Amino acid sequence: MKALLVLEDGRIFPCQSFTGEGEVFGEVVFNTSMTGYQEILTDPSYCGQFVTMTYPLVGNYGINPFDVESDKIQVSAFIIKENQRFPSNFRSTKTLESYLKENHVLSVENLDTRALTRHIRLAGAMRAVISTRDLDPVSLVAKVKNSRKISGRDLVSEVTTKRAYKWDNNIRNFCEKPVEDMGADIFDFRGKKKLVVAFDFGIKYNILRSLVKVGCEVVVVPASTDAKTVMAMNPDGIFLSNGPGDPEPVLYAIKTIKKLLGFKPIFGICLGNQLLGLALGCKTYKLKFGHRGANQPVKNLITGKVEITAQNHGFAIDLKSLDLKDVIITHMNLNDNTLEGFKHKQYPAFSVQYHPEASPGPHEAEYLFSDFVKLMER
Repeated sequence: MKALLVLEDGRIFPCQSFTGEGEVFGEVVFNTSMTGYQEILTDPSYCGQFVTMTYPLVGNYGINPFDVESDKIQVSAFIIKENQRFPSNFRSTKTLESYLKENHVLSVENLDTRALTRHIRLAGAMRAVISTRDLDPVSLVAKVKNSRKISGRDLVSEVTTKRAYKWDNNIRNFCEKPVEDMGADIFDFRGKKKLVVAFDFGIKYNILRSLVKVGCEVVVVPASTDAKTVMAMNPDGIFLSNGPGDPEPVLYAIKTIKKLLGFKPIFGICLGNQLLGLALGCKTYKLKFGHRGANQPVKNLITGKVEITAQNHGFAIDLKSLDLKDVIITHMNLNDNTLEGFKHKQYPAFSVQYHPEASPGPHEAEYLFSDFVKLMER
């Protein structure tokens, strides 16, 4: 089915839908990973975005029930060069095409993804529309200019869990009580495991798997949970998750983090890194085209080692806004010298901009989960 991708600056890309008709708006970005398309599709950090895969052949190993990072596909649309309709993998239970159709996600192929990626790198990530219903470029440009922007929009409220749950044997075990009525008895393994309250700003399942792997009992709470409730639960540590979009509109989370500083050890990843920075008085800004892929080089300034990392974010902490009297810069991006991690000198709090759980991606930064446990032990 004929379709058009139209960017807000007027650039037009003809393509074909392989999931049926539709018209959808979002911010168009690209991901440079060669594999992991199922994890990318289900990553809540992509809420409100069209993801373009730079690797040309997608779908070749199919879809399985296990490689998901949330309970549904989160991307607004999926853009690829070529869809493989006949996957070959012993774990595959369905095709990429059927998976996208079941979730009603508009997806296109036969698009020049190399040209689109180069355009985004030069012009920046921007609003776009994909349509099979309206093939008039002038009409579509007018529509996309009237669509909502990512900046200034609270996307966390669209992806966070509505009820608290425990992560138990790779499933979400929802709590019967409302989160505001929970106390210290919510944990079952006090004294035996490290007890962690994880804020769900768009959390990936592999983060929960990674916390459990290092001996934590995890209770996941909605993003709007206040500091008083967390204190009543009396955990050993607090985790700030990844999530979509602009961190600055998530004022309720920033307010809560401010109150929790110094209460218990805090570990943040991706959006959690930005929210921790904002709680400490830093500023954030939108990157030109973001970091999305599994091959971002990051230097650990403490050890001097370089880590190849998985990343997915469009905003970053402004280095100039960091008060170096209070924080230590621990990690830097070697591609563009943006901040990739810091820790506080007074409070037991640290965070990184990249994804140490790396699903998909390299596992070189898994040590950070063990560092979190050590911080709780101290």
